[in-house]
Amino acid sequence: MTDGNANQMWGGRFQMSPAEIMEQINSSIDFDKRMAREDIVGSKVHAAMLAATGIITDGDREAIDKGLDQVLGEVEAGSFKYSRALEDVHMNIEARLKELIGEPAGRLHTARSRNDQVATDFRLYIRGQLDLFDRALAGLQLALARKAETHASTVMPGFTHLQPAQPVTFGHHLLAYVEMFGRDRGRLQDARQRLNECPLGSAALAGTSFPIDREQTARELGFDRPTANSLDSVSDRDFVLETLAAATICAVHLSRLSEEIVLWVTPQFGFLTLSDRFTTGSSIMPQKRNPDAAELCRAKVGRISGALQSLVLIMKGLPLAYSKDMQEDKEVAFDALDSLRLAVSAATGMVEDMQPVPEAMRRAAGYGYSTATDLADWLVRELKMPFREAHHVTGSIVALAEKHGTDLNELPLQAMQAVEARITEGIFSVLSVENSVSSRMSYGGTAPHNVHKMAAKWVGELEIALKNV
Repeated sequence: MTDGNANQMWGGRFQMSPAEIMEQINSSIDFDKRMAREDIVGSKVHAAMLAATGIITDGDREAIDKGLDQVLGEVEAGSFKYSRALEDVHMNIEARLKELIGEPAGRLHTARSRNDQVATDFRLYIRGQLDLFDRALAGLQLALARKAETHASTVMPGFTHLQPAQPVTFGHHLLAYVEMFGRDRGRLQDARQRLNECPLGSAALAGTSFPIDREQTARELGFDRPTANSLDSVSDRDFVLETLAAATICAVHLSRLSEEIVLWVTPQFGFLTLSDRFTTGSSIMPQKRNPDAAELCRAKVGRISGALQSLVLIMKGLPLAYSKDMQEDKEVAFDALDSLRLAVSAATGMVEDMQPVPEAMRRAAGYGYSTATDLADWLVRELKMPFREAHHVTGSIVALAEKHGTDLNELPLQAMQAVEARITEGIFSVLSVENSVSSRMSYGGTAPHNVHKMAAKWVGELEIALKNV
């Protein structure tokens, strides 16, 4: 006996409705409904192509177009009623279209499958997200570059192993992140370029016998070309993997910046302050100001990299072509991209909000004999000493300063001459942190002139880029 509740989308083959747990595990509408706009746009273009090739009539196309516009209006108004029984966004939209226009709605799915439909929708969605991220990351870069330009001469310690290494400027440090996020933008743009092929028309896996025009649909959807192999078209999710890989690297960079902010706002460092807008208090300790925004940005990399690993494991054992496992691609991708978008926005806000404390930075820049390399360089340059010998002499002078409890620039000349008799009064010209940073004039170095020039270049380029999007 036929169950009257059998799914009408394929009720000709199935005589019973699915079990409740089957409906629950099979449905993706709770998360893929965010692709409703992409699905409607793709369907409108598909219908236009079907009419242009004579597969459906112009009258059917007009009815489909008008009906889809109404569905889109309902989606955007928040009045569209989604049904879990209809599984996914594609069936929900098609069912509503049938309610609105009747028989012509049944012709929309000619020469396509949900397999190429979802692959197209997902590419459109990811492409839109990549465009948003390019703008968001450019905004973060601009915030960093503007602050770097302001603080091109603000001296701070540079670290290796989190130990004082050599003095740098705060502007130079910030520009390092401008470069990192620039590479992140490049990776995301590369991913966009590779994904920009249109699967629509590949049908279930083998193409279609209808005389469709895949060039037309690709062009009208803004793709560079149609995909070249129907099997690959519906099986491919490396465009999501590549996006998540680039997103993970970007999240790592955000985490490193956040970690430094967390350290720098502690009383022990005291390099930065954050206002109430990006800090929180404690329910028990009234003195606390916690950098929670930075800590949460730091944590987001776990969710984003987890999404990448999840999709790798989903895809690794799947034969061609489509398997239902691939329904699991969207939820993790949506969550990862939502997390990255939130982290980028929070990081931009923190960079704009944070205020450096130059006195604390300057004071810490002299800790740990940070100009020792400048001393060694002076020995090489002025006394023509081999660097390895200069390194040894400098180490002995540092040990002497440490023994006397004094900084290098406060050590008497006679004490240094006891280690190397040829040292002259000129040595003191390189032992201040200001002279140290000013001397680093090599391309990409921390000299304030370099930093100001590079920061101004970035500011100009980024302002133009953001103005043109």
